[in-house]
Amino acid sequence: MNTTVQSRAASVRDRVSDAEWKVRTDLAACYRLVAKYGMSDLIYNHITAKVPGDAAHFLINPFGLLYTEITASCFYTLDLDGNIVDKPEGEFGEFPVNRAGFMIHSAVHGARSDLTCVMHTHTRAGMAVSAMKDGLLPITQTAMRFYGRVGFHDYEQPTVDMGERDRIARDLGPHSTLILRNHGLVACGPSVQDAWNLMYWLETACKVQVDVLSSGAEISMPSHELAATMATRYGPDGKINFAPMEWPALLRQLDREEPSYKT
Repeated sequence: MNTTVQSRAASVRDRVSDAEWKVRTDLAACYRLVAKYGMSDLIYNHITAKVPGDAAHFLINPFGLLYTEITASCFYTLDLDGNIVDKPEGEFGEFPVNRAGFMIHSAVHGARSDLTCVMHTHTRAGMAVSAMKDGLLPITQTAMRFYGRVGFHDYEQPTVDMGERDRIARDLGPHSTLILRNHGLVACGPSVQDAWNLMYWLETACKVQVDVLSSGAEISMPSHELAATMATRYGPDGKINFAPMEWPALLRQLDREEPSYKT
């Protein structure tokens, strides 16, 4: 690790709280994991997180970096109106903030005090399911966890109209996942690890659905009662929540393979 990177990381680490630095490292890790698990889209999309103890501000990546370049010290801090409250040091501060990314993420952060992290992706499987009229089908155990727990937002345009924020928040409703029709996926959680868990398994459910529909085979559709029961078992408030076990394991993987995320 070069001295410039070390100096930048130390400078940011010294001026933010321990809680914020933890969120920053988790957020950077999430970017690296999205790339590692094939869910990134070049320099596009965003993962954001609220600044701990400050619901009016959130962290967002500079627009122009690959997810493999994201580090804990590289984030901008924005308010809910899109104003830059704090910018990264050095070359990271020369990159802009993506207005479309700000719009989607600020819509959720402004409307949902219970959600800390927001993820948005443009994966092939996610976009494919977003274009299907019936949306995500409960055809696997993985997909059943989302049954009745996904919002849908109709495509309007590239998201630069401030008025769309209210419609995004409305369509997300009480859910933690949102399918942007003809666009992609959104997953949110009370922590970075919970948002990652939702997005990973939502993406997996979409991949399997595309595979099943592509096969042309007759689908075995579970009953409404079974799917609804399974949906209540998952998540931070359900009986099954593996995010607290998955996340440390994933961080150990990154610590071995890509430790620069922590700088």
